[in-house]
Amino acid sequence: MLNNVHTDRAPAAIGPYSQAISAGELIFTSGQIPLDPVSGQVVGEDITAQTHRVCQNLGAVLEAAGSSLASAIKTTCFLQSMDDFAAFNAVYAEYFTGKPARSCVAVKTLPRGVLVEVEVVALREQKA
Repeated sequence: MLNNVHTDRAPAAIGPYSQAISAGELIFTSGQIPLDPVSGQVVGEDITAQTHRVCQNLGAVLEAAGSSLASAIKTTCFLQSMDDFAAFNAVYAEYFTGKPARSCVAVKTLPRGVLVEVEVVALREQKA
């Protein structure tokens, strides 16, 4: 069974898609960019600030789906420039401590001119 996931603690979708879809024990997030969940405005002008916001948004979406960043099994990361790779990696490592599988690519442009977008596949966490 497929379920749409929504939380007000992450930005609303800016297009015809869901923040995430849960399918059984798997959760597939849409790519998150560094938008403030309340204002909808881009947060931060550098890769460090933008990556923190992206990871916070992803954490909120996963929590709403019954998971967390600790249960991530695969991420796909999009950077505007590989020149930002080291700084991105430093922030990413603070949030994805379980070291999920990952792809990281540079792309020509991202929505709203942001520097980073990340999507996650995670497992639903078992309730104690």
